[in-house]
Amino acid sequence: MRRTRILTVLLALAAGLLAGGPPTARAADSYTWKNARIDGGGFVPGIVFSRTEKDLAYARTDIGGAYRWQESSRTWTPLLDHVGWDDWGHTGVASIASDSVDPDRVYAAVGTYTNDWGPGNGAVLRSADRGATWAKTDLPFKLGGNMPGRGMGERLAVDPHDNDVLYLGAPSGHGLWRSTDAGVTWSEVTAFPNPGDYVQDPGDTSGYASDNQGVVWVTFDESTGTAGAATKSVYVGVADKENAVYRSTDAGATWERIAGQPTGYLAHKGVLDAENGYLYLAYSDTGGPYDGGKGRLYRYATATGTWTDISPVAEADTYFGFSGLTVDRQNPGTVMATAYSSWWPDTQIFRSTDSGATWTQAWNHTSYPTRENRYTMDVSSSPWLTWGANPAPPEQTPKLGWMTEALEIDPFDPDRMMYGTGATIYGTENLTNWDDEGGTFAIEPMVRGLEETAVNDLAAPPSGAPLLSALGDIGGFRHTSLTEVPSMMYTSPNFTSTTSLDFAEANPDTVVRAGNLDSGPHIAFSTDNGANWFGGSDPSGVSGGGTVAAGADGGRFVWSPEGAGVHHTTGFGTSWQASSGIPAGAVVESDRVDPHTFYGFKSGTFYVSKDGGATFTASPATGLPSGDGVRFKALPGAEGDVWLAGGAADGPYGLWHSTDGGTTFTKLSGVDAADTIGFGKAAPGASYQTLYTSAEIGGVRGIFRSTDAGASWTRVNDDAHQWGWTGAAITGDPRVYGRVYVATNGRGIVYGDTAGDGGTDPGPGPDPTPTGACEVEYTITNQWPGGFQADVRLTNTGTAAWNGWSLDWTFEGGQHVSRMWNAEHTRSGTTVTAENVGWNARVDPDASVSFGFTGEWSGTNGEPAAFGMAGRSCTAG
Repeated sequence: MRRTRILTVLLALAAGLLAGGPPTARAADSYTWKNARIDGGGFVPGIVFSRTEKDLAYARTDIGGAYRWQESSRTWTPLLDHVGWDDWGHTGVASIASDSVDPDRVYAAVGTYTNDWGPGNGAVLRSADRGATWAKTDLPFKLGGNMPGRGMGERLAVDPHDNDVLYLGAPSGHGLWRSTDAGVTWSEVTAFPNPGDYVQDPGDTSGYASDNQGVVWVTFDESTGTAGAATKSVYVGVADKENAVYRSTDAGATWERIAGQPTGYLAHKGVLDAENGYLYLAYSDTGGPYDGGKGRLYRYATATGTWTDISPVAEADTYFGFSGLTVDRQNPGTVMATAYSSWWPDTQIFRSTDSGATWTQAWNHTSYPTRENRYTMDVSSSPWLTWGANPAPPEQTPKLGWMTEALEIDPFDPDRMMYGTGATIYGTENLTNWDDEGGTFAIEPMVRGLEETAVNDLAAPPSGAPLLSALGDIGGFRHTSLTEVPSMMYTSPNFTSTTSLDFAEANPDTVVRAGNLDSGPHIAFSTDNGANWFGGSDPSGVSGGGTVAAGADGGRFVWSPEGAGVHHTTGFGTSWQASSGIPAGAVVESDRVDPHTFYGFKSGTFYVSKDGGATFTASPATGLPSGDGVRFKALPGAEGDVWLAGGAADGPYGLWHSTDGGTTFTKLSGVDAADTIGFGKAAPGASYQTLYTSAEIGGVRGIFRSTDAGASWTRVNDDAHQWGWTGAAITGDPRVYGRVYVATNGRGIVYGDTAGDGGTDPGPGPDPTPTGACEVEYTITNQWPGGFQADVRLTNTGTAAWNGWSLDWTFEGGQHVSRMWNAEHTRSGTTVTAENVGWNARVDPDASVSFGFTGEWSGTNGEPAAFGMAGRSCTAG
């Protein structure tokens, strides 16, 4: 990922704020921006290798921008972090194209939604420096990087002989477009006869599933051109089940439907092997990426016009469509395809070395449900990809994938293949082992640096893990380290999306989260700072997570779920009572000092409860935002100190502050618009905690910081680092001055540190010789051939607190630790030593600390027989 040091911009506000006078100026700081590592987390519908330069590749995501592969570090570099708030839709990438003539050139067709969810029209971005900088041409229509059919493609293509010529397939009935000046200007190819007609669901009134998926791919036959002259033969795929493939043989002047083509399917991909004269096509009965029940693979002979069904299985045996499709450019008779919509028991990948005459599969059933794989998978670099699951055969964890619409063999290396899934990029570097009798090829995540989560909420407790996240699609994590991938998302239960989370300010080990789940509770609780969870019960009618708040002491909770009104409980949600005086759908938060005080907001009115959420009273405060795009928080350590951000362009919009528990609010006159508010450690010498917001101040959109209670603000990001929409959540770190965590909609969790701060956690120093008794619980949580994952829970059963700990054990079965989290480890022979990290050094009597690790084994994988601390034995639990 990119690590760039940037200068902040100090914005001196023209009007006085809370201090009543003009803001004071202070020297600008320097900030370093990184991602809190998750690695992946979202759908990668497209991977494109350069056909001209080795090790040059690009990946596109549906909502999180585009990336370039960096071979030296084996990481992905983000390319669209410059996209700002007003153009946030341009973080969705509908297609990407690498120039085969000039490898420095790359193009991206951007736009997230074609319906009214998107903020504006799409655009084509062009770069002459591999995506380091971009120029933009706006289009007269929208593009749909996150629309149905987004895994088909590529819609954007550069002529391999005349690289001033580009084609773009448009959705929504806008047809085929062409540029003849390297992407600067575009015009519709009026001679192209078919803009497509396929829609996923004609009855969808939102316009999302009812949009015409349009013209979906463009492929050139490079054998029909010469350098500097436009390629003669161009093939185009259209979302039309009866008329899916068209061809021009005169460089796009005229077009015809290819005769004899199969009907009843959509052509997801068209990949041409010019050496053998074959156009391969992957067909599905729907546009994907989630649906698809039938599919076929075809081969079209460009010289003779012969169509051949080369499907690896009979049509009656398909319960999936085909989409991922690639040719080995070093050995063009080798072709591969994916069954992208085979959700259960797994996706399937097919491989042929004879142009589709015969096929082998990535896995087969021996005798059902027993399964034999041609591959091995090592997800130790992203252990959460197992989902903490323990499925019954033939299903396995980790899965080979799902939504596998991107599949590419490196054109310079037949052994390297990458493919995208709904959560990551997987790859291999010994692919040709597939072809050896009894051989296996090794798959592992190749996704580091590509961060594609949508962040709904963030919390930074004063102790325990530095960060807790609420994420779309993969639930969220307890981030014990910002630079290491978390071991597992929240489980028990696994929410598909976590919508809200909170911790008890005076008891940060008590955490609550709410989220979405098809079957099961929509709320969960933790008593160990989010390491372990248990589900609560739902009030009647709950359909979604909504927002949730924990009382300051952890004894009470208030929940505003979707589908039901606001409710409150004491204890951990075994029963809920309806709250009175507050409307359904209100956003709820807690006072951070008084455990009985909770707050709510809905449609311009602020609500206060003084009895643990049983009854709420509307505040007399006026002038607050009338809409529901509001986020507010109470300041830790100051009873009744509340900050509220939000609004809309057609009404009150900005930042408000209350010091009397919401009875009155003062609007900060210098803040034009604000969408989030968060708090962090006070600046050296300051008496008030640091404020952070995603806002427009002084006419500039950005991430801002105030160290003087809002009297003045400093912009801490710059125009190259905007990350699209950042309006969901923000928080400072209560332990590290200057650190801010920013929620993005598809670029994961971005955090910034002042350059002068090392980002250290000023926790207690370790003491390697704690006194007192100990107990250890060692649990193998997952095991696969040659590898395993284990959790260790260490409990202080003595009478004095530990201020540092070091645990030893011996492996007797040939095991060794590959990677450990929540502890540092060393090895001496067969003995492993795990020591605390800074934040979990202190363990009080009767308290516990947990850590985990992945490891390898070759003999037996029995549990260690004994554990010790500083020469003393621990009881095995």
